[in-house]
Amino acid sequence: MEKQPFTPQEIFNLKLETVENRLMNFYEETQNSSTTIQLVLALRVRYQLGAEEFALALKDLVRYLFKRTKASRTMKRFFYYFVDYFDAKEWKMLRLKLFPVRNFIEKAKSAVKSQIAKFLPTETAVP
Repeated sequence: MEKQPFTPQEIFNLKLETVENRLMNFYEETQNSSTTIQLVLALRVRYQLGAEEFALALKDLVRYLFKRTKASRTMKRFFYYFVDYFDAKEWKMLRLKLFPVRNFIEKAKSAVKSQIAKFLPTETAVP
């Protein structure tokens, strides 16, 4: 098991610059996207607790991880916590990348519903 770059106390007490440097160094050394995403999520919690400077901490790294690395279970699990890191077009593309089966099922449902609707009688007005 690899060494974590932070203790629980450090992740909620260190300055933004220190946290960003250590987390970037951690990712560069380990290339562990799952742990990196979990640590950035902890920074999102810190932001939600009132640390405004952590609003979009490590935005470039998060965008890189979701766009350029292989989708992992952790990325899929925490994907929706990072919605404000991406614009609408990027968000849609990432959803297709991370959840291709879910998107296929939604499209199949809509196609089946439209086919069924063709055969259902339409209501006509009685004079």
